[in-house]
Amino acid sequence: MDNDEVIATLNELIETCKDGEASYETCATDAAERHSKLQTMFADLQHGRAAAATALQELVRSSGGQPRTDGSLSSAMHRGWVNLKTSIAGGNDEAVLVECERGEDATLRKYSAALGLKLPAEVRTIVERQYTGVQVNHVQIKTLRDQLKLAV
Repeated sequence: MDNDEVIATLNELIETCKDGEASYETCATDAAERHSKLQTMFADLQHGRAAAATALQELVRSSGGQPRTDGSLSSAMHRGWVNLKTSIAGGNDEAVLVECERGEDATLRKYSAALGLKLPAEVRTIVERQYTGVQVNHVQIKTLRDQLKLAV
């Protein structure tokens, strides 16, 4: 894998992390009015995605590239949809968690695709560590969603 491909792959992951960061910020703000446990979890996830993006940006810089600094347009539209769905559902935490789980599914696919490539060892180590973190987040969100579903 040449350096330009590594940089492009890392920039895709940065975009994914920035999308997650913005989505979790939206969710934390929305949950703040109803559920402090969710607000705290979403804020933690937001900060984790920001840290992951920063680490990937440093890898891009050290590879001689220009790192992405923003997310995607489709993610901005998805956040708008989550806000609309949440307001229609009357602030339904389960609906928000379902959408967060969908976002985590997409993030897992992006990281899995990156790990399917022949990444340099130092890049692979960081991407694998972040992938493991996304898996943990996914389980946490799914577990909480399932608990809310059972409580209803």
